[in-house]
This record gives sequence, C-alpha cells and structure tokens, in this order.
Amino acid sequence: MDGLEELAGLIGRHVADEGIHPCAIPRLALIRSRQRTEPVHVVYQPSLCVVAQGAKQVMLGERVLRYAPGQFLVVSVDLPIVGQVIQAEPDRPYLALQLHLDPAMLAALLLELGPGPSPAPDPGPGLLLSTLDANLLGALVRLLRLLDQPVDIPVLAPLIEREILYRLLRGEQTAMLRQIAVVESRLQQVNRAISWIKRNFTAPFSIEAVAREARMSPSALHQHFKAVTAMSPLQYQKQLRLQEARRLLLAQARDAADVGHEVGYDSPSQFSREYRRLFGAPPTRDITRLRDTTLAFEA
Repeated sequence: MDGLEELAGLIGRHVADEGIHPCAIPRLALIRSRQRTEPVHVVYQPSLCVVAQGAKQVMLGERVLRYAPGQFLVVSVDLPIVGQVIQAEPDRPYLALQLHLDPAMLAALLLELGPGPSPAPDPGPGLLLSTLDANLLGALVRLLRLLDQPVDIPVLAPLIEREILYRLLRGEQTAMLRQIAVVESRLQQVNRAISWIKRNFTAPFSIEAVAREARMSPSALHQHFKAVTAMSPLQYQKQLRLQEARRLLLAQARDAADVGHEVGYDSPSQFSREYRRLFGAPPTRDITRLRDTTLAFEA
C-alpha cells in the first residue's frame, strides 16, 4: 500500500459520517463526502488541507484551484472561499484532512532554522497549491496512525505536527509560512485588518479605521489586502455579512429582512440584491433549496 492509499484508508476508517469532523488530535479535522457537492461559501482559517481521495475545487475571487490526491493547499489567513467537492462516489468517497496551523509552533521553528529568504514586498495570495512529497506524506500518515493508538497522542502528536510544519517550511510554501509567524510582516498586518473586520463586520467602517488597526497607510492596506484575499476590505466585509445571514436563515426560521438588518443592512432590497448576486437566488428561495438538498442527501 502506498502512502496516499494508507492516508485515505486511515481517514475512511476513522470518519464514517458525511461532513467535517474534529478528532482526538488537536487542530486536526477529517472530512468525508460520498457525492459531489454544491459550491459552499465558507471562511477558511490558516490551515493545511490535503486530499487523500477524490477531488475538490476552491475559488477565491477570480482564482480557481483544483486539487486532488497528491496535492495540498495552504491557507495563510482567514479567507472567504467557495469550496466544492467535484469528484466523489458512494463506493469511493471524497476523503481529506485539514490541519489548522499553529503560529506559535511556526515561530519556534523559525527561531531554530534561522534567517530565510528576504520577504517579498507584496505578501502574495493567501492560499497556495503544492504537490506532496514523500517526507510530508509520511509525516501525515504517521500523524493519523496515532488515532489507532490514542494513548500516544499527547506525546507524539506535537512532535509529528512539528515535523509537518518543518517540511512545509522547507518547501515552496516557506515564504508565506514565514510571514504567518513574523509579527510585523505584511501578511500579519493584513491579518490584523481581517481580524478587525471580523469583529466589526455588522457596522459601517472607513478604510482609514481599518488601516490604523493594521498599522498601514490606507493605500498600502488596499494593495496588500487585495493581494492576499483577492478582494477589497469592503468586499471582504460584504462576504462575511452575507455568509452569516445565510447561516442564520438556514439555522432559524426567521424573516429575511430581519436577518439582513442584523448583519448590517439597512435596506431589505439591497440585502436581497447582494444576497442573490453571491448565492444565485434571493434569500427565501436559496434557503428552501438548501433545506431540500439536505433532506434529499440525508435520505
């Protein structure tokens, strides 16, 4: 059995149900889907995402990335992404893992590794697609094997996670990962702006206020924010508002106008118009379709 087959077997054995499932190993989640999915709007946190079986497509702005077994995605900041499982069958489901990145562990490794390449003036996109090598794949397999020996997890999981981050830092993702751990890097300045917007997304804001939080000029913030997220700060805020509105409408039987007001829209017509532009249908029709799809899937 090769490494990818073993990785898929370990994920399949430890997660029988559809969806994303945290497990006994800190920061690790296992993912399973037995069929292709509709595009799903989610906010990815800084993480390593690896497909063991099947294939997935993610969209960030105009960028479309497709990744399959043998490839992995690294996300450096919280990003509103459209994700879609594009290859899965009941007898050969989509299987993947997501490991959230620990900035403190990255910073400790960087101290040991010493100076790296000079940082680029522009932080670049907040997600990158790469190919798994044998060393990284082997470390991931050993991490998941711990699920069969849970008594070993507290001691061995941090060591293997550290190796995984080390392998990433030695690969083509190193420049982006170094910026995650360096407090005053351009990426971290953008991340401060993102964190502020996430805390205040229901209220109007000025670009000057966000720039002060990021400790950048407004023009520099706009340039670097768009380089990382493929959108402006105001577009990022809009994505958060609409995703939260969709979550509230799906979870609760509430009036769309009330939900729109709760997430920051004073105009119901503007809320409905922007919701339809993002999700392809006005709120009531979209939520009805989502619920019908969920019921059909569960059946």
